[in-house]
Amino acid sequence: MDDGIAILATVIGARVRQERQARKWTLDQLAASAGVSRRMLVNVEQGTVNPSVGTLLRISDALGVGLPALVEPPQPRPVRVTRRGNGATLWSGAAGGRGVLVAGTESPDVVELWDWTLGPGDHHRSGAHSAGTKELLQVQEGTILIEVEEQSFTLEAGDAVAFPGDVAHSYVNPSSERARFSLAVFEPGVGATTRSEVHE
Repeated sequence: MDDGIAILATVIGARVRQERQARKWTLDQLAASAGVSRRMLVNVEQGTVNPSVGTLLRISDALGVGLPALVEPPQPRPVRVTRRGNGATLWSGAAGGRGVLVAGTESPDVVELWDWTLGPGDHHRSGAHSAGTKELLQVQEGTILIEVEEQSFTLEAGDAVAFPGDVAHSYVNPSSERARFSLAVFEPGVGATTRSEVHE
């Protein structure tokens, strides 16, 4: 891991451990709730692994917090500013692409704002997110192929699309030029099950 990724992994690990301990959960309880192995969870908490976006989503959902809560240190002010270059890079592509989480809100209704770059031929597959998740995407430069279940759509710079994020989907750069897009993800009711279980 390079220095930036190592620092982010340490931040994520500390936040996961803090959230887990605040709930008085064991590693086994969180692993079972999130559907990840205990070994993976130990590595995440120790900051020795760069977990996939899917793994982080499963952990954040199990904890009842949004993904942004795991990658941003808590701040006492309601206004959070992310300076250029300071977002959390949570995905890297073989051709130099990056998925950077630049801003997000807290649970229960989480909104994430991403800045994505796909190098020529880069392809990011995403599993289905939690029920009710919606995504909005606008292409800033280049060409993006969006695949949603059995449908596919080619978008050029300036084009936008809205689609359900609770089904399998992917983002593809089919061209020989770099492509970039902004992505907003709305995930309603994050942690609703966890919160109701806590109050029972």
